Amino acid sequence: MFEGIIPALVTPFKENFDVDFEGIAKNLDYLEKHVDALVPAGTTGEAATLSYEEHIEVVRYVCEVASKPVIAGAGSNSTREALYLAREVEKAGANAAMFVTPYYNKPNPEGLVKHYGEIAKEISIPILVYNVPSRTGINVAPETAKKLSEIEGVAGIKEASGNLKQVAEIIRITSDDFAVLSGDDFLTLPILMLGGRGVISVTANVAPHIMKEMYEAFKRGDVEKAREIHYRLMPLYDALFIDTNPIPVKKALELMGLAAGKPRLPLVELSEEKTEKLKKVLSELELI
Repeated sequence: MFEGIIPALVTPFKENFDVDFEGIAKNLDYLEKHVDALVPAGTTGEAATLSYEEHIEVVRYVCEVASKPVIAGAGSNSTREALYLAREVEKAGANAAMFVTPYYNKPNPEGLVKHYGEIAKEISIPILVYNVPSRTGINVAPETAKKLSEIEGVAGIKEASGNLKQVAEIIRITSDDFAVLSGDDFLTLPILMLGGRGVISVTANVAPHIMKEMYEAFKRGDVEKAREIHYRLMPLYDALFIDTNPIPVKKALELMGLAAGKPRLPLVELSEEKTEKLKKVLSELELI
């Protein structure tokens, strides 16, 4: 469950911005034969603008229709609210849950350890820590990651700090059964080479088959082939972060005839100028 290519799912919306559950099913049909697990209701799934009821329903629906393991987004900057979501996504059928570090209130390392420790005590499914300092304002240092890895039930970390030295140090000082997953698409191959297990990916919504091809080449020892695919994917990595995630990936899915809808405010649609750049990259990869 905590290895390979794992898309951080987009939450498609209808024109009135209600969740498009049929659209979720359509996208899963495109994805599932190429990926290893699924992450609904995370950053890419616009969890920040889903109500708790919508959040739980999205997770429940993905659990009902998907054939792959489900790692549900369930984070909050309030431990009490994170505990509520933890219990609810477990009841909804999730195989694991992922919790972003508390944002805005900026807990110190002791607070982080207590936060995740409280969550891990309350649910029976394994949990992932999600470290994304660019969004949360705090960073999980390697020493803190080691303490978190020693909590029963904490199975790994999605590392989106963009700092390869930090990722390498986390892998070095934690046990082999603690999964380190890339949270930055462009660092997937470097992190695999350092000992990471895979990636929770935006790009895998759009090009799951190419991401999987790279991963499988690496796993069978064909590093040259994996590197060739990495460089082929680099323009797509860049294009999907030409604006705030998930603005570009939603536009990409729309251009591909998959389900997306506009992002909810305060996010807005991709500009025409940036859309043209995205179209060019999608066309070069024969995705449109």
